[in-house]
Amino acid sequence: MEGMVKLDRIDINILVELQKDGRMTNVSLADAVGLSASPCLQRVKRLEAAGYISSYKAHINLAKITDSVTIFTEMTLGDHKREDFAKFEANIRQVDEVLEC
Repeated sequence: MEGMVKLDRIDINILVELQKDGRMTNVSLADAVGLSASPCLQRVKRLEAAGYISSYKAHINLAKITDSVTIFTEMTLGDHKREDFAKFEANIRQVDEVLEC
């Protein structure tokens, strides 16, 4: 779709409702935003085509699968001054989930 789609109140409400529950039926969504099903579906398709809705995802409850998750990452500091390392270390210590650094 060319150009940006101008969002109105109903478009915003559609985005809000889908953000709460991306699996809701079109009929439920239409009811929630005060439209009939057909115009609601047209708006959703328009929002998808314009990139306002980029995907629908499942949020996985990792606690149901495992007690812990190990993640390795690499950090790059903008400078190598002693103050930068000290500031980074002080900030990373504030993150309870970080066990080793």
